[in-house]
Amino acid sequence: MTDSRVLAAMAHPLRRRLLDVLTVHGPATATMIAERTGQTVANVSHHLRVLHGSGLLEEAPELARDRKQRWWRRTSASLRWSSHDFTRDPADTAIAEAAQSLNLDRHTNLVRTWLAAGEDERARWGDSAFSTDRWLHLTPDELRQCAAEITGVLDRWAGRRVPGDGRQRSPVFVFAHGVPARP
Repeated sequence: MTDSRVLAAMAHPLRRRLLDVLTVHGPATATMIAERTGQTVANVSHHLRVLHGSGLLEEAPELARDRKQRWWRRTSASLRWSSHDFTRDPADTAIAEAAQSLNLDRHTNLVRTWLAAGEDERARWGDSAFSTDRWLHLTPDELRQCAAEITGVLDRWAGRRVPGDGRQRSPVFVFAHGVPARP
């Protein structure tokens, strides 16, 4: 993603959540998404139109049962951008920084929600949920290589065919950040 208008459309907490719902559950109507998010259909419809206008969503008319029903799907399974692509204009830089901050808030809130889950839910997953971090000594090129390897693993798991073995699978959120920092 290199268009700041597209990034700005995505950089809204509810729109980010709507994209996640469509990623996890696949194409849906505004009514279905409203039920999953606890939002009003009118509010969801507005934000879906904004996402559509930016090219992040498209209609899926083949799924509609009649002309009134509007189904939506993502145009791309993932969102990737580099803040480096938005440094030429101060307004674009501000949009990229806001999008990065929103993403980090979304990531940490999903983890916080898991940590606050009830004992039954946490017991069901046992020790499978994880948190990991490392301090590495890397050059910028090595960090890019590390990111490509980590992203490749996540892409492989995200793109796999889900086995038809009858076992229940739930959405699982996985994220990683690699940033230069000082301990």
